[in-house]
Amino acid sequence: MILEAIITTRNADGTINVAPMGPHCPDPQLEQFELRPFQTSTTFANLSRAREGVLHITDDVLLFARSAVDALSEPKDLLPASTVDCKYLADSCRIVEFRTRHIDISGQRAVIQCEQVAGRRLRDFFGFNRAKHAVIEASILATRIDFLPEKVVQDRLVDLGNIVSKTGGNRELKAFEFLLGYVNSSCDTAAARHGSA
Repeated sequence: MILEAIITTRNADGTINVAPMGPHCPDPQLEQFELRPFQTSTTFANLSRAREGVLHITDDVLLFARSAVDALSEPKDLLPASTVDCKYLADSCRIVEFRTRHIDISGQRAVIQCEQVAGRRLRDFFGFNRAKHAVIEASILATRIDFLPEKVVQDRLVDLGNIVSKTGGNRELKAFEFLLGYVNSSCDTAAARHGSA
């Protein structure tokens, strides 16, 4: 099973990188799991160097939205992890501090075997409704804006926006509005670039 999660790792300059990632999880206890980041990603560079981080399970889709498009500079609500040299997002439901056991770089995506070294529940998981799922899908869509046709992206966002407006709360509406602004800005920038070419 692939879980929607957020990973924090420590950058070489000591700051914290926050990125969404879908770990492959064979068991719900997350004693062991597998990450498959692109080898060009900051998460891969950090895990190759430091070999540890924190996995977050959260129902806060605004965190997903902002981290998906790299708009989440080091947030204020980061706290030191207990076992690894990293920090965690305080508004998470559950955190898993982990270390890497093995890194395979034979493919375009690295395959990183991870092992839990500490974990705890911070608050109850409220759950996902249709709006939260729609924001997660919109977050993924926003990361693909550079290689999907603009019309495909915009049409899909209309469908997802209808779901969010009907079933979302303030946090989901804010997250979707943020993503819509990001996508529109990216499309405008691409159009201007092509127009000046």
